[in-house]
Amino acid sequence: MDYRHQTITLFSSQADPVLRAIVKDGVCYSKAAYVRRKYGESSPIFLTAYDWYVRHAEALVPKPEDAEFPYWAFTDTYNVDTSAGGNILTLEVPMEEVVFFQVKDWNKILCLTLIGESEAEEDEFRQELSARGLHTTDIMLTSFYPEWKQKILNSWNRLFRFHEEMLQAGPEQIHDMQAGLWRIKKEWIRKPV
Repeated sequence: MDYRHQTITLFSSQADPVLRAIVKDGVCYSKAAYVRRKYGESSPIFLTAYDWYVRHAEALVPKPEDAEFPYWAFTDTYNVDTSAGGNILTLEVPMEEVVFFQVKDWNKILCLTLIGESEAEEDEFRQELSARGLHTTDIMLTSFYPEWKQKILNSWNRLFRFHEEMLQAGPEQIHDMQAGLWRIKKEWIRKPV
């Protein structure tokens, strides 16, 4: 079955200000300032990952003008982070509004490391860095290691390797999927979990 014109049920944890904006305006967009405020001194890591994501994900799903960064949602509640005390929302989202990727691949980007073709490639990369006394944060957050940085950035394109498959086959085929949404619309909210 082609899921391109269908919807998918997703789960997302959102703070009260997001919900208030959705109620007031009917839609909410994430801004870079929110990420800076939320992550404080760790924000350079998140901004590096999010900036890369924005540049590449908008080729799959066009980014609305008011959106700066994505909201995160998941195909199951298991992966929803409730540690900040957010509201877990059940969303019914049109498939054409969703960018799909595996949770573990996004976590590699958040750790500023390589997404390998295999675990063996990732292990080899880590060993090579260790042998040279290098750390991925130094590589990604400075301009001292441009070749290493480019290797890591090129590997991040693998983040979207399951996107088309999800559109074609549906969520039952691939597990541990995360979704990027450029916005959350009021009409997508089905119920709090």
